[in-house]
Amino acid sequence: MPSSRPRVLTLAATALAALTLAAGCSTPAADSEVVTDEGQVFDLSAAQSERVRVDRVDDIAALVPQAVRDRGTLVVTGSGGTAPPLRFYADDDRTVIGSEVDLTYLVSDILGLTPDLRVADWSQNFVSVDSGESDLFVSNVTVTEERKDKYDFATYRLDNVSFETTEGSGWTVETRQDIAGKKIGVSSGTNQEQLLVEWNERNVADGLAPAEIAYYQNASDYYLALGSGRIDGYLGPNPSAVYHAATSGDTEVVGSVSGAGDALQGEIGVLTKKGNGLIEAVQRALEHAIEDGSYQRVLDRWGLGGEAVDVSEINPPGLPRKVP
Repeated sequence: MPSSRPRVLTLAATALAALTLAAGCSTPAADSEVVTDEGQVFDLSAAQSERVRVDRVDDIAALVPQAVRDRGTLVVTGSGGTAPPLRFYADDDRTVIGSEVDLTYLVSDILGLTPDLRVADWSQNFVSVDSGESDLFVSNVTVTEERKDKYDFATYRLDNVSFETTEGSGWTVETRQDIAGKKIGVSSGTNQEQLLVEWNERNVADGLAPAEIAYYQNASDYYLALGSGRIDGYLGPNPSAVYHAATSGDTEVVGSVSGAGDALQGEIGVLTKKGNGLIEAVQRALEHAIEDGSYQRVLDRWGLGGEAVDVSEINPPGLPRKVP
């Protein structure tokens, strides 16, 4: 079923408005809350008393493979707690919370399962799914044609990526030419890296200087590099960039694009091992949540309402394959 959403998001201002966050200082409402200048409240507590919960839907739960139903748990892996508001540690420094966690609970509720949350490094999440140790990988995973060879996806959010830099830098990114000669941080193995590499190749072909790419795995590392001037900017998931800019007061988002660049609108999906029988149940659960409004409540709770999809699709067109 096709979606009516726009295919490409190109301007940072549009992304900011859509996410209802302002790049400015935040106000601490309580030890377990952060409130932005626009009034968005982020609950940082381990309790998460306002988490959106729903009832089991029997006909969708019946689609879950028998072995998983017998076990009674849905094992979901994801990256470590360094990327608010997507997936990060609560104020107790051990409980993982965020929009991706809430989505996991939502799908688990509908399927009548108890979520079993795991944390691993980015590459190890794929290994965990490959081995069957984890059922799903839910952690801002972009649908790509290459990944679809091994995995099935059920989409649940638009994939937009943003350039974040120190406030007042005077640098803006509206086209690929704007990165020429800059030093830009990125996480290795991500679609953001792929986008930078592709833009560099096209810029060099046009006679422009390539951007220097610096690799980081932890948010604390690239924000230290940004603050010390060792990099000009960082390219990462739009939700994390806007959240950090809104709550830190010393950085700003200077450009946002689809994770697929100017080719198509990238999408984020729940990832599972191809052919393990789970993807239809997960997609049906997401569709049910979209229809009953619980999905939108989850995204709004974390300031991500503007990245909602109209429908959840199984294995839609993804980012193109890397050219050898």
